[in-house]
Amino acid sequence: MTDHGPQPVERQLPTEEARDLLALVRDLVQREVEPVAAEEEEAGRFPREVFRLLSASGLLALPYTEEFGGGDQPYEVYLQVLEELAAARLTVGLGVSVHTLACHALAGYGTKQQQAEHLPDMLGGGLLGAYCLSEPSSGSDAASLRTRATRDGDTWTIEGTKAWITHGGIADFYTVLARTGGEGAHGITAFLVPGDAPGLTAAAPERKMGMKGSPTAQLHFDGVRVPDARRIGEEGQGFAIALSALDSGRLGIAACAIGVAQAALDEALAFTAGRQQFGRPIADFQGLRFMLADMATQIEAGRALYLAAARLRDAGLPFSKQAAMAKLFCTDAAMRVTVDAVQLLGGYGYTADFPAERYMREAKVLQIVEGTNQIQRMVIARHLAGPESH
Repeated sequence: MTDHGPQPVERQLPTEEARDLLALVRDLVQREVEPVAAEEEEAGRFPREVFRLLSASGLLALPYTEEFGGGDQPYEVYLQVLEELAAARLTVGLGVSVHTLACHALAGYGTKQQQAEHLPDMLGGGLLGAYCLSEPSSGSDAASLRTRATRDGDTWTIEGTKAWITHGGIADFYTVLARTGGEGAHGITAFLVPGDAPGLTAAAPERKMGMKGSPTAQLHFDGVRVPDARRIGEEGQGFAIALSALDSGRLGIAACAIGVAQAALDEALAFTAGRQQFGRPIADFQGLRFMLADMATQIEAGRALYLAAARLRDAGLPFSKQAAMAKLFCTDAAMRVTVDAVQLLGGYGYTADFPAERYMREAKVLQIVEGTNQIQRMVIARHLAGPESH
């Protein structure tokens, strides 16, 4: 007979500071996030106060330099923080990942003047960002986007519609990719657009099967005027900036996926250790024990894969292939693990009284966002066999 249940994740962290940081994060989520996660997701409430607390605690700025208020933490550490946040509530973990993605263009490609003017508030001033690449007719084929920015002197006017925008309608700033030149990838430029810009409106949030607390909405740009001082990088450089951001963002999704999977495994372990059938805990039955073993193995493998990619990034080495692999493997693993968690809970797993069904619904979207897993396979194959011949 077993009395085992969930165990804390054993993390390999590079410094004592990083260990203290993870302890801070665990304490914060246990107090502020976990107790209300199920209720707020069911009600569709966005935890804006939690994001203000994360900002004040420096947790919205971890991978950026200290010069402008960042935490100066390696991705190896930042991603494990994301995992902890996502395990408590995916709306929070994914929201931090999206905010980090939205800051990437300015932090990596902005001028010193732009960075000094905007980054401190974006990183630690309580602001929340969003990333605007996808459109109603431009998802996986992002280079075909149609939103257009037209220049008139020192001002750009943006017209078009963006779709599937996490934090759409509630963000304080948007990193927007718009067409400033001809067709294809080389005609796209990046802009930093204030959330309250005249002419910028949000449609009603999408009605989603999961992550109901995180608003996802279309954004309409109707003559939104942006000064050239808010153009990020050179004209025509936007698509390269976007791809650079997505490589890092995919690691964020991978970490979030492992967080959701870990939460599902913990729930399954607690349930099977406490549930009695035929006079003993169901965790004693070999068929169920093997399911738990497979779930734990997939989680450990996924965690190792995203951390290996993060260490390449931290070392300044190419990591695009490994980021795609991590996003693909970790999100597929999260889907399998959460489905198995529901199965292990039996009828209880199918009810909203237990979080397993929420984890399963949330895991599905992670196979889709920031490049579907079919796109990840294309990226990986190009690294292995070269571009497709046409």
